[in-house]
Amino acid sequence: MPNGQSHESGNGQLDSRRFRSVLGRFATGVVAITALDPTNGEPCGLAANSFTSVSLDPPLVAFCVAHTSTSWPKVRGAKVITVNVLAEHQQHVCAQLASRGGDKFAGLRWTGSPGGNPVIEGALAWIDCAIEAEHMAGDHMIVVARVLQLDTHADGGPLLFFRGGYGGFVEPG
Repeated sequence: MPNGQSHESGNGQLDSRRFRSVLGRFATGVVAITALDPTNGEPCGLAANSFTSVSLDPPLVAFCVAHTSTSWPKVRGAKVITVNVLAEHQQHVCAQLASRGGDKFAGLRWTGSPGGNPVIEGALAWIDCAIEAEHMAGDHMIVVARVLQLDTHADGGPLLFFRGGYGGFVEPG
């Protein structure tokens, strides 16, 4: 099929494989969203590659969470959540937090943010936030959060997600 033509399935819907293939050409950073579960005080979290800054005034960020996430209900119960910007060597952190069930923090080292949540050792930056709004969007929830505090944490390059795989960023020059 020549470029520019429709790639719909027989029922008029976009083919989901094609959708992923095309949008996978947009490189994204990867974050870990962490909190302390208010019911038991244990660390909880999830990985996301749909994170963006939204507004400077007021300071807002946003990320998307699948409706099927079993971790999001635990994280969203906290008054403050923390976004950890993952470094290129932290693919294992992403995989662990993206897994279902089990202790997602087993073997992970972390310190507490000012809001009390896990800042994962080696993360490039942390951002403490309060959830401001949630918007239903297809099979995901768009979460808008107000930035309360933030800082850089470790040096290095970012963990990137591109064309279904993970990698780093080679600085020019």
